[in-house]
Amino acid sequence: MDNKKLYDGIRDKIMIKSIPAKQILQKVKFDNSRWFGIDYNMNLYRGCPHGCIYCDSRSAVYNIENFDQVRYKENVIETLKKELRSKRKKGVVGIGAMSDTYNPFEKDLCITQQALNLISENHFGVSIDTKSSLVVRDIPILKEITRNNSAIVKVTITTANDELAKKIEPNVSLSSERFEAVKQLNDAGIFCGILLTPLIPFLTDNENEIRAIVEKAHKANAKFIYCMYGMTMRNGQREFFYKHLKNISPKLVFQYQKTYGLNYVCPSLNGKRCEQVLKKECARYGILTEMKDIIEAYKKSDMQLKFF
Repeated sequence: MDNKKLYDGIRDKIMIKSIPAKQILQKVKFDNSRWFGIDYNMNLYRGCPHGCIYCDSRSAVYNIENFDQVRYKENVIETLKKELRSKRKKGVVGIGAMSDTYNPFEKDLCITQQALNLISENHFGVSIDTKSSLVVRDIPILKEITRNNSAIVKVTITTANDELAKKIEPNVSLSSERFEAVKQLNDAGIFCGILLTPLIPFLTDNENEIRAIVEKAHKANAKFIYCMYGMTMRNGQREFFYKHLKNISPKLVFQYQKTYGLNYVCPSLNGKRCEQVLKKECARYGILTEMKDIIEAYKKSDMQLKFF
């Protein structure tokens, strides 16, 4: 099934509702060098229909009921317009950390597209996280944003194998489609790379998978691959993960329980080897892997574009 038919099917089956929102734009409370140099954060939607079996946003700590139900925030564009205009300090706005901003409903609602236009008009930068190839629709706006600030797109790809992607990320663009989106973005001059997160223990944390992702990233002209060598599991997230992992391999559930128990952080036992392979292969192609290098490169890249 192609991406269009998949997304149209999701829209037909799930009704979208609205929720009140007093604030859209939030100043980050951490050192912005920790996560792609963002200064502000926002989520234009609440909930996500992608169905990724490992999703940390399902965790009870975030208190998002009915996570598969997508809700948009009322008066979101009007509120964002006021907030952007009121900020004395321009900066980079992170979008899509909790809920993918390019969910199937975005195609019709265009809330993200409108938000990007506001970001561009107010001379802010943007940092986007997504698993959807729909992001290429907004290439013209992203190019405009780079003229006045910075733009970076991080496409999450956890496996190079489309068949495995269908099992662990059932309602999202196939990995091959995401690699193509990375190529289109980079070919258009947008600084784009891959979030290899999570690296799923006993499932995707092997050398063959790493090498395949790097090879396809290179062909897509990806500027970076950022990996966190393992995954998280909190209450709420853990139960959902195990329920769906059983359909892939019942043995893996017992292996997880034996290895990690109730731990929140579940590092890959093969993580060090995967890191060695990733860095070696990326160095061969000139693909960045370190956070500080990625931040410096995309902000420097946009400064050069503005100069010319």
